[in-house]
Amino acid sequence: MPTILENYIIVFTTFLGMNIILSLIVIFLERKNPTSTLLWVMSITFLPILGFILYLLIGMDFSRNRLFTRKSEEDRKAEEALYDDVEPFKADFTNSKISKYEGMVKYFANTAYSNLTGHNEVELIVDGNDLFDKLLDDINDAKQSIYIESYIIKPGKLYDRLFSVLKEKAQSGLDVRILVDGMGGKKLKKKHYREMEEAGIKIAVFFPPLLRKLHVRINYRNHRKIYLIDSKIGYVGGFNIGDEYIGLSKKFGYWRDTHLRMTGDAVMELQSRFYFDYVFVTNDNSGRYQTSIEDHSDKSSYANIVACGPDHYWEQIRDGYSKMIELSEERIYLQTPYFIPDEGLFKSLRMAGFSGVDVRIMIPEKPDHPFVHWASLSYIGELLEAGVRVFKYKREGFLHSKTLLSDDYVSTIGTANFDIRSFKLNFEVNAFVYDENLNRELAQSFFEDQENCHELTLEEYNNRSRLTKIRESISRLLSPLL
Repeated sequence: MPTILENYIIVFTTFLGMNIILSLIVIFLERKNPTSTLLWVMSITFLPILGFILYLLIGMDFSRNRLFTRKSEEDRKAEEALYDDVEPFKADFTNSKISKYEGMVKYFANTAYSNLTGHNEVELIVDGNDLFDKLLDDINDAKQSIYIESYIIKPGKLYDRLFSVLKEKAQSGLDVRILVDGMGGKKLKKKHYREMEEAGIKIAVFFPPLLRKLHVRINYRNHRKIYLIDSKIGYVGGFNIGDEYIGLSKKFGYWRDTHLRMTGDAVMELQSRFYFDYVFVTNDNSGRYQTSIEDHSDKSSYANIVACGPDHYWEQIRDGYSKMIELSEERIYLQTPYFIPDEGLFKSLRMAGFSGVDVRIMIPEKPDHPFVHWASLSYIGELLEAGVRVFKYKREGFLHSKTLLSDDYVSTIGTANFDIRSFKLNFEVNAFVYDENLNRELAQSFFEDQENCHELTLEEYNNRSRLTKIRESISRLLSPLL
């Protein structure tokens, strides 16, 4: 009969062998940056059991090749089939303000299959009640289809309002479809799925857990929030579906976020994104999709709808941020709930600050994830030294807005946070809009938010307690693991 020591040796040897194999996989088979690779190998080596478990939960990348290798190719084929007769819009880069961003537009076309659209109208929405009032009005006016893709859907007062209208529309013959993420939709019960199906609403779950109550995989989440009505009106931005997004949460209070309501050619690009994701999950390519571009010549905004995720080799949204920062000459205004830039973006922001560009970053004062918040604050000191202004949103609420404004003509609004997880691991979608009026509105909104902020000074930052500095440094050191 084995002794306790012999059992220990067997267990230790087993984990040692597994950790060696896992370390080799991390080094040779995964496309991680050197810092992340080194940290994971150290974690697996010096914390054999805990490191092994953590890697399986949040670090593993090689499984995405099996899960998503064909998705990008299938998306491209699906787009060609859906829009076989549609000619891409061609901008005149010779006599237009957009000529400055010709390289960025071409990059999106070549890597993200995102064609520039030229006839759009955009409406900025910065309040959850305003957003869902408009959305419900549009749904009430719908004649053909209602498609919803949301990371989070939670039962509550907002859900009840939305479900009541969707049920009525589905029962009157409209095509109503919902795609929710497997983790973000974990609050939905079997009865909610049953009620929707009985009402004629088609609901699908993106990357569901193997066991309904066991949500252990936090990678590869569908973080997109797209709402489509009749393929003529599209919404994209940061608002999910839940009571906290209309200010009814005691924990968060007022929820400050940003969404766009779009009409025009860009809606077809948003439709494509929903179509690809829904077909990927369900293999159901039926539906009432718009397959030809209508005349929107009365609308003047240019826009790219850019998606990225683990099914893409390139980090298109991250690279779009980088290009916007690089091309900025006067101002950069950034709002993000999580600020964990990679080295390239961090250096670009620091260089812009030292170059005299008016760089302003707004983050929440109240964190929803303390570890991530501490990591965010760890990056601030060097940026303050470069002349970057940092604001902490202190209104009785939470800043969840994901916006970046550059100079007077280009901005991006969408679902991607300014962090490594959004750039590499989540499925995200952003609208890159070339429009002076939108930039003016975004800047005004930023200034109004500043009134509800505390500006962090370099002196205040340098006077942080030793304990605060230690926890921020540890959080920053570990941030590549996330």
